[in-house]
Amino acid sequence: MKVKLDEVERYERHVKMRLAFRFGVITVTDATQAVIRARITLPDGRSSHGVAAEALAAKWFEKSPQFTDEQNLDQLRQALDLAIELYRARGLDTPFGLFAGTYLEQQKRGAAQGLNPLVAAYGPALLDRAILDALGKATGQSFAEMITRNAPGIVATALTPDIEELEIEPFLAKLTPGKSIDVRHTVGLVDPLTAADRPAAERVNDGLPETLEEVVSYYRGRYYKLKVGGDIKADLDRLGRIAAVLDAGAGDYLATLDGNEQYDNVEGIVELWRKVIETPGLAKLAKATLFIEQPIKRAVALSRSVGPLAQLRPVIIDESDGELSSFPSALRLGYSGVSSKNCKGFYKSILNALRVAHLGAGHFMSAEDLTTWPGVSVQQDLALVSLLGLTHVERNAHHFIDGMAFAPEREQLAFVAAHPELYEKKDGRPARLKATGGTLALRSLNVPGFAVGAEMDFKSMTPMTEGAST
Repeated sequence: MKVKLDEVERYERHVKMRLAFRFGVITVTDATQAVIRARITLPDGRSSHGVAAEALAAKWFEKSPQFTDEQNLDQLRQALDLAIELYRARGLDTPFGLFAGTYLEQQKRGAAQGLNPLVAAYGPALLDRAILDALGKATGQSFAEMITRNAPGIVATALTPDIEELEIEPFLAKLTPGKSIDVRHTVGLVDPLTAADRPAAERVNDGLPETLEEVVSYYRGRYYKLKVGGDIKADLDRLGRIAAVLDAGAGDYLATLDGNEQYDNVEGIVELWRKVIETPGLAKLAKATLFIEQPIKRAVALSRSVGPLAQLRPVIIDESDGELSSFPSALRLGYSGVSSKNCKGFYKSILNALRVAHLGAGHFMSAEDLTTWPGVSVQQDLALVSLLGLTHVERNAHHFIDGMAFAPEREQLAFVAAHPELYEKKDGRPARLKATGGTLALRSLNVPGFAVGAEMDFKSMTPMTEGAST
């Protein structure tokens, strides 16, 4: 079905985090989220609104030290402004047609403004979700129904020459949304691991866990994602302390390692992994590690084979997945998989999932998270990855942000009422994700639109300014 993008309202939200989170080269203590509401018109004259939300994150999309954190956020705003302009100019088209038909121009104009491919993709990633949400609300279809029926009009194009058009419809038709998904808890580089790391004077005391030991006993999850920082000695020490906690209390746990581009080359990460294997105290952790995520800097990650590392553990790309052609390029260099992140675009995730399905054994997609806040952002991400058949997902915003504290009470209550299995609100606390037992219940996401089901309070938000030039 064709749609026309009429207008897009752009807002922002800000929140002080309950705990500091360090990944790569940045330690985050507060956060900003972009929220959009798009209005579309259908060929029969019907009009509908849809929403999307995503963190405006510094030093992930663009890690160059030449840009300040605020410039990083402005780059993402620029990408959104550019996508809105291109989509509106295209006029009536299928939702996927709006994305594919403007893809090259988005990247070209983004590059002219100094935006790398990952940054440039941020704008369409937000816009595509809001458009599909609006279409679902107009037609009474859930996200799963729209994708399995191919309501967005996903087709093979010159952008994906490795995908034959006849493969798409049967693949989409077989997708089934999961009823639940396991949480993979992220352990950041400065996260306190034991009570000794969290003196009484530093505690938040808000009823949520503050150390890894407390996370293990509170949520009782099986999956953990461990950040490493590029210094072999420091990483080994940190992993040893993490392993001591997980070995003692997490039972038959499983883990992944995330390098966040902190290693200069494959030799460095191979050396780390060999030392992990050789260290007696890391024996259980080594055996439990499923894969290693983007350990090598983006500038060189897709220029050399990762075969020496891939022989030891599967390796996936994340930050290097900037373009539609990135995953096929990575496969030729020995990578086994790719991450799914709504901030990179859900059409890209679907196309990459199709590639994985046809590649077969030994290839996979992982579900990762770039600070998806509770509410619209986390729900749309969960709807996507569960439909793609992924069984565990990295979730960390519910640990570093106190639930929906960023939203007014009436909005929180609306989301709790719409998704009582996913959220709880009690004892005067903000609405929080229910992750007890390490799982999230997803059945309530099967609502018309893109997994939202409740109204956001736009009056409480700050209007977004246009992306300033960097």
